[in-house]
Amino acid sequence: MANFYLDKPELKFHLTHPLMEKIVALKEQNYREKDTFDYAPQDFEDAIDSYNHVMEIIGEICGDIIAPNAEDVDHEGPHVVDNRVVYARGTQENHEALKKAGVYGISLPREYGGLNFPMVPYVMTGEIVSRADAGFANIWGLQDCAETIHEFASKEIREEFLPRINQGETCSMDLTEPDAGSDLQAVMLKATYDEKKKIWLLNGVKRFITNGDAQIKLVLARSEAGTSDGRGLSYFVVDNQFDSSMKVRRIENKLGIKGSPTCELVFTNTPAKMVGEPKMGLIKYVMSLMNGARLGVGAQSVGVAQAAYDEALAYAKDRAQFGKAIIEFPAVFEMLAIMKAKVDAARALLYECTRFVDVYKAYGTIADERPLSKEERMDAKEYQKLADMMTPLVKMFASEYANQNAYDSIQVHGGSGFMKDYACERIYRDARILTIYEGTSQLQVVAAIRFVTNGAYVAKLRQYEAQPINPAFEGLRNRLVSFTDSLEKAIAKVTEPKNAEYHDFMARRLVEIAGHLVMSNLLIIDASRDDMFARSAEIYSNFAAAEITKHLAFIDGFQIDNVGLYKNSDQE
Repeated sequence: MANFYLDKPELKFHLTHPLMEKIVALKEQNYREKDTFDYAPQDFEDAIDSYNHVMEIIGEICGDIIAPNAEDVDHEGPHVVDNRVVYARGTQENHEALKKAGVYGISLPREYGGLNFPMVPYVMTGEIVSRADAGFANIWGLQDCAETIHEFASKEIREEFLPRINQGETCSMDLTEPDAGSDLQAVMLKATYDEKKKIWLLNGVKRFITNGDAQIKLVLARSEAGTSDGRGLSYFVVDNQFDSSMKVRRIENKLGIKGSPTCELVFTNTPAKMVGEPKMGLIKYVMSLMNGARLGVGAQSVGVAQAAYDEALAYAKDRAQFGKAIIEFPAVFEMLAIMKAKVDAARALLYECTRFVDVYKAYGTIADERPLSKEERMDAKEYQKLADMMTPLVKMFASEYANQNAYDSIQVHGGSGFMKDYACERIYRDARILTIYEGTSQLQVVAAIRFVTNGAYVAKLRQYEAQPINPAFEGLRNRLVSFTDSLEKAIAKVTEPKNAEYHDFMARRLVEIAGHLVMSNLLIIDASRDDMFARSAEIYSNFAAAEITKHLAFIDGFQIDNVGLYKNSDQE
């Protein structure tokens, strides 16, 4: 089988982006551990070599084990025995292979047994694991919980749980409840402190919990009696490895990602330890974890979009009709070209955002040890703002493109794609959740729109426009500059009336314009560094131009009083 890292040179391209030198220097704090740990890098080149080596190992496991297991896992799925989850055979085999390779917890500090990798290579592992099996990516990706424990938990809790995660113990984040889906302020699972035992006890029900029977669980619970909003919620870690008070009531029968057990859980006096400060569970800790989770879904989406494209391309080359392979028909090769451009665009956005996350998180780690200088504080603040504004774009666009590519992959396959004999059918089902969990596309618009209206996206676009590029792309860039001018005018038209309903009605169009412009600029910049992106830069820019033109025309011609026309009386 293929190595899922080595067979995509685009990944190594993003791993060696110019900003990586700064990221690695910050993460390694000028390589201070090179004499303490024999596997710590000596310099930047040594660090990149380490990232490449680990990525090759994971890529091989994905190609040789996880991808071949995906169909059987989809058919078998997990099941419940004595209130505990039993993984499908292939899922357990996947987990054991990665565990044996020692690649869990690669982003955690070396003092806990981690490799201290930046987010870029870690997010890249999420992409290639998802390409192999989107369902298993949920088990792999939930080690993000370790980042929350490392960032916010006490030293005692970190020392207890982080080494175990590095050894391959699984994680879950237990947030939603039957009456609290996206509205997490409504969480009512109760946490009470037992003065005699000096421990917190959890009681209640959680629903739709991914990998719900994980060994290490982060649980959002109501610790403040008499409260009903987010200020009464705290965050807890539960050791589910050695305690049986939490029971799995059932596993949901899902449309896709069937290898990932989505559970309904019952907590009955379940012992727990508080992470961080009381009453900060939702306000601070969950919000931090959710941002990481949205980046993870972005990686998962890029992996799914790539898998869908790969299946469609292989079939189009092999399938003959009317005496020639169907890829030779314009309708098919145009579809494939746009699918590839969407993968490259979403991937460019994903790793741009991840690099921003890397920089500000590295500063956060340094700040735990010493005060940052004024310049460092300003730099950290700028990169955090960039990460905050790019994260909802990543989650929205990557997940939407994964669904579009999955749809088009079946279309390329024709009637065969509707049959379970072909992987595109499973990929199509797996993709559907991506625009929904960890915040729907509609919620990502809510998160992104303020960066449109306050000029943050436009300011970043102007920075992209100032970067040197290959003269061959000047025509594409000039068109993008003109579109950014038009975006500024559209923002003014939408915001000047100070009508909240009109503003919200137009929000998605403005966010989509900004996203298309960001990705088009990124692809042109990438194509100027490596011509393997030249075709996608041109195709995506043309695709984006059509979408932007459509949105601008709608905004320009729309009368504010017409918002009410979209409120059908049957929906009121």
